[in-house]
Amino acid sequence: MVIQLLRFVLRLVYRVRVEGDVSQLRDGRVLVVANHDSSLDGALLGLFLPVDITVAVAGDGMRSPLVRLLMRWVPHVILDPRSPLTLKRLIRLVERGQPVVVFPQGPATATGSLTKIYDSAAVIAAHCNARIVPVRITGTLYTGFAAVGGLFPKRRFPRVTIRILPAERLPAPTALPGKQRRRLLADALLRIMQDMMFASRPARTLFTALLDAAAVHGRRTRIMEDTQREHTYGDLVKASLALGRLGAKVAGEGEIVGVLMPNLAATVALLLGLGAMRRIPALLNYTAGPDALRSACIAAGIKTVVTSRRFVEVARLASSIAALSTVRIVYLEDLRARFGLLDKLWLIGWALWRPRAAMRGRDPEETAVVLFTSGSEARPKGVALSHRALLANIAQMGAVIDFGPNDKFLSSLPLYHAYSLTACILLPLLSGARLYLYTTPLHYHVIPELAYTRGCTYIFGTSTFLAHYARQAHPYDFHKARVVVSGAEKLNPEVAGLWLGKFGLRIMEGYGATECAPVLSLNTPLLYRPGTVGRLLPGIEHRLVPLAGIARGGVLHVRGPNLMRGYYLYENPEVLRPPGSELGEGWYNTGDVVDVDDEGFVTIHGRVKRFAKIAGEMVSLEVVEHIAYHASRGYQHAATLELASQAGESTVLFTTDPRLDRIALQKAARELGAQDLAVARRVVHVATLPLLGSGKTDYVTLKSLAGDNAAGGGRRG
Repeated sequence: MVIQLLRFVLRLVYRVRVEGDVSQLRDGRVLVVANHDSSLDGALLGLFLPVDITVAVAGDGMRSPLVRLLMRWVPHVILDPRSPLTLKRLIRLVERGQPVVVFPQGPATATGSLTKIYDSAAVIAAHCNARIVPVRITGTLYTGFAAVGGLFPKRRFPRVTIRILPAERLPAPTALPGKQRRRLLADALLRIMQDMMFASRPARTLFTALLDAAAVHGRRTRIMEDTQREHTYGDLVKASLALGRLGAKVAGEGEIVGVLMPNLAATVALLLGLGAMRRIPALLNYTAGPDALRSACIAAGIKTVVTSRRFVEVARLASSIAALSTVRIVYLEDLRARFGLLDKLWLIGWALWRPRAAMRGRDPEETAVVLFTSGSEARPKGVALSHRALLANIAQMGAVIDFGPNDKFLSSLPLYHAYSLTACILLPLLSGARLYLYTTPLHYHVIPELAYTRGCTYIFGTSTFLAHYARQAHPYDFHKARVVVSGAEKLNPEVAGLWLGKFGLRIMEGYGATECAPVLSLNTPLLYRPGTVGRLLPGIEHRLVPLAGIARGGVLHVRGPNLMRGYYLYENPEVLRPPGSELGEGWYNTGDVVDVDDEGFVTIHGRVKRFAKIAGEMVSLEVVEHIAYHASRGYQHAATLELASQAGESTVLFTTDPRLDRIALQKAARELGAQDLAVARRVVHVATLPLLGSGKTDYVTLKSLAGDNAAGGGRRG
């Protein structure tokens, strides 16, 4: 009777709902693992899971008198980390067929994210050969019982959902020593928990996700700052609705609209607003040049481009605009003048009050944005990414990294780059972390100063840009930073060493592709291995297809919810080509040769296109560059291929070191134990390496330079 009354009161207050297959809780030996957001979690699981269950709780979680009162009616075991007896008691319960709930995180999270995992839960499951049933609790983070303090806004009556996910089993590594076995089991349990956090995400659109974030954190919360001013969630919602309404005046439903804008809050609002109005923003690379812009518009069937007169003037884009003679150019300054009385009444009297109703019927599977591949090796392709893919990638990252409202992200990478759009902008905006937007990554003196004055905790960049920031920065500029992420190009070990030595910060290298929205793998403070790009994110399937001449690893193919809807190609304009590879539909061939070790860490050996067949051997241009960096630290190097008239393919090294020659390269190769064939056949000295707007090396230009240099009798080192 008392238990029924407690359930009634809690269901009334928190609208508690249990979802998923509860029958698996009654099937044999079961260990329930759950995330831990508040001291109320144990009581909720004990009262609402429809089985006779025992809850393992930490002593710290029983401090609240109300929690102690509730737990009087829930079978529980108070954990004592100093005594193994409690662990043995839990093992005996599981062996008798009694389901047990454990919180592998230990104490309730102080950040709102999944953090350290204790191995005791994994030991129980392995010892009892029990099935692990993951359970995700949402909503208790916003109660007064949460351990996050004032980090998340409190609600009086938040909705609580208990979601039961499919059961899993841990591996049984019997041949390993005890300590190593426990670590492997704990890693496997962590993966299950990360998969749980990812799998329980809701289906929604970007604009709906923005509204959800505003509801959680408050419309008056300052969430984003650009070079002009600070913006609250309410400001961003209002601007998105207004700009979306204006965008609907110049483009039809389902039409792809080009966006040629810098890193400003207005650009983010335009992107979200167009999507809310079922217009598809295509973010154009304004550094690509007139020909590339024209090709992008042809491929995606872009008939209208929205830009700003001031931006065109400041960025000197007049020639690019002139090249788009077949495209209608719409300037924001003119568009704002078309926001008439009826539009204002719609915004103030309806949309701001009922934004979900105003934007009803949007499908998460629809295209949210079109981005273009970097064009570092070939003509850019339009990549159609759905709302589902972008939000899946955000959830995948949120499952493995720790961030929250106390964090501030610094983003200077251009918005048209997938790395910037998803990881640097959408991730913090839709998760409650603050964001500072800067217009260019090329201001090497300014970026460190911004990190210092704004107290930024998350820094994003490419290896090239991070190298420049480190050299220009004061040792104290990044004192608030706790995570530095490098992506889009291979991290130079020298850059990693510079950040560690000067700032005490370890760079987390990640890996991705525009087609995957874009992050595929990431080193994290919790799981880090130097020389790799981390583990593949939750929800991503992978296979390695062998490549002739490559002894270890193979070509990486991936499949997952973050995969693109398809390509728009210049050769077949306006036709969306769905993803597929030799493994079948729905798979994406990354074109990268990688190796995945037993613990899931990914090592990249290079692009398939960046392997040369020399004297019958496969030689990676990544190795050619690695030798150069070993021989000449502090300079920039890039390798490409040229076709020799008789000898077939040959390697060319471009370097900014005027003294580097083949003798130094051969010495470095011997020190590294690399084969002689990996020493560049020809060395070309340049003042600077050509870069794309994203910071990647422009290999298309380099290949052209290699041909020109060879024809002109360029110097051989």
